[in-house]
Amino acid sequence: MEGLQGFWFQSDAIGRTVALMLLLMSIGAWVLIFWKTWVLHRARVDLQRGIDAFWNAPDRQAARERLAALDREGVITPLAEAAFIQPGSGTLQTHGAIESQLTRRLRDALHAGLAHLQMGQVFLASVGATAPFVGLFGTVWGIYHALLGIATAGGITIEKVAGPVGEALVMTAAGLAVAIPAVLAYNVFGKWLGACEAELEGFAHDLREIALHND
Repeated sequence: MEGLQGFWFQSDAIGRTVALMLLLMSIGAWVLIFWKTWVLHRARVDLQRGIDAFWNAPDRQAARERLAALDREGVITPLAEAAFIQPGSGTLQTHGAIESQLTRRLRDALHAGLAHLQMGQVFLASVGATAPFVGLFGTVWGIYHALLGIATAGGITIEKVAGPVGEALVMTAAGLAVAIPAVLAYNVFGKWLGACEAELEGFAHDLREIALHND
């Protein structure tokens, strides 16, 4: 804590701006980590329960009702709606083959659901990739600023150099502390998203087959 306080009080506007950037990146990353953990956990549970309930329903209407009650993130129900919707006549989407129309609707619904689940991944990746360099820039700038102050004061000794330089190095550690959780969360969420995507794609494929068969 003394190192961070020392860096803050001895740095200029640029050094403090870098420190605030790291703080905001850390807060944003942790808020996103907690939110995505909650969302993806619900989605993974709902996918298994909702798809099972859909196929075990006695008819199409009951299947939709069961699915709507279990799909808290709204990523499964649009697929079922897209599979059985009847597009209005007189539009371009009705000019293609039935198979093509069905594939397009399912694809659009699938992409919308995946976009919801993938929200925030780019931010985590950006934080993980840039935070170490932001911290390194803060360290370099802090050392430069400290050495200028020492040179102006005169009488350079190892004691006068070690303190400010050591405090400036805290920024590198801060950058790593921000980046590591973001990178780990990005990798874990990527694995969970892959599992959700596989479930949704399989469900969309099965819906396409049953919709074409019923037609």
